[in-house]
Amino acid sequence: MNIRRITAATAIAALGAAALSGCGPQAQESDGVLTMWHYEGSNSAMGIAWDRAIEVFEEETGATVEFEERSFEQIRQTASQVLNSDEAPDLLEYNKGNATAGLLASQGLLAPLDDAVAERGWDEMLAPSLQTTARYDDNGVMGSGSWFGVPTYGEYVQFYYNEEMFEEYGLEVPTTLGELEQVMQAFLDEGITPLAEAAAEYPLGQLWYQLALSQADRQWVNDYQIYENPVDFSGAEIAYATDTLAEWVDEGYVSSDATGLTAEDAGTGFIGGTYPMFYSGSWWYGRFLDEAQHDWSTFLFPGSDMAPGSSGNLWVVPTASDDPELAQEFIDITLRPEIQAIMGDNGGVPVAADAADLSNDSSVELIENFNTLLDRDGLAFYPDWPTPTFYDELNAGLQGLLNGTLSPTEMNEQIGSDYEAGLPAGVR
Repeated sequence: MNIRRITAATAIAALGAAALSGCGPQAQESDGVLTMWHYEGSNSAMGIAWDRAIEVFEEETGATVEFEERSFEQIRQTASQVLNSDEAPDLLEYNKGNATAGLLASQGLLAPLDDAVAERGWDEMLAPSLQTTARYDDNGVMGSGSWFGVPTYGEYVQFYYNEEMFEEYGLEVPTTLGELEQVMQAFLDEGITPLAEAAAEYPLGQLWYQLALSQADRQWVNDYQIYENPVDFSGAEIAYATDTLAEWVDEGYVSSDATGLTAEDAGTGFIGGTYPMFYSGSWWYGRFLDEAQHDWSTFLFPGSDMAPGSSGNLWVVPTASDDPELAQEFIDITLRPEIQAIMGDNGGVPVAADAADLSNDSSVELIENFNTLLDRDGLAFYPDWPTPTFYDELNAGLQGLLNGTLSPTEMNEQIGSDYEAGLPAGVR
């Protein structure tokens, strides 16, 4: 494999030179080298799969891949400057969403991929809810317009549960919300806080959003996420979510101590067997396989067709790419079933894998749950996506709910005002 790897220090220097130059993109004749940036670890599911894709790409095209090591923050902080210069790569991984890929698309820095999508059939490989984060309109709002990116993996939120603790107390996996509350009460009766939670970071916000989703339909998600209609923060969906969460805190299902806990605190609490359940993302799956000392498994939130989740990050082709055709060929290879199977076997969530190609039995359940959500059109994105500041604002509201400084009504009024204030210009 002829991958040329550039170190992080060299990458940072290149970023700085590009920012200082102020030059726009300049067309250059292809030299048979595909320059690529991504920020997946070499031992991650995506990193392992994409390294194999590089081998296949070089064997089939005769081109060389020049992979430059970049961190997520390096790419995020400098993308607008570098992609508008002659330092732009031919292909890079970039975060999905209005404030990231949508922003770059609206600035003209990403090449539309509609012709490649039609030619290569990528739209037939990807479920509609995965396509939402790939398409952006002229204002950079996801869900319509041209394709500016292609996802090759997915992610979603589910329950992880300690099988040994369930067996010890004679409990079954719940299939309804009522059964879930009965299971939580059974653990509480034994002096065990049933849910690992964290309000200083994302986990509690995702649980709150899931409760809203249990009362919602796809139109409500479209209103909340892509502004099709105003969202009523005193309406049935959000009122149910906040009221139910407040009740769970009062009952002791969620500890008020979660106010100051991080996602890492909650995850390691589940790993160590302190908590029997943890509602969080598929990105924990591989780590739990490596670190948990007890038997565990997963189930989707009972009584809801939708869950927080989306495509993973996107392959995007800068407008300044010297080799857009090579970039498109590489994207196509990463969507092949054999490359997708490598991702799945290493703890990732492939979007186009053939189940018959998977050899790691421990990954089957993870992928089956994801496919169940896809079949339901059940990926509902994440609660903080609508505005650039809503992540911190939602966490602040939930912390107030947990520590008692905000009533459910007050929390809904506060986060509703935050949501409206952060919407893009022209939405209302």
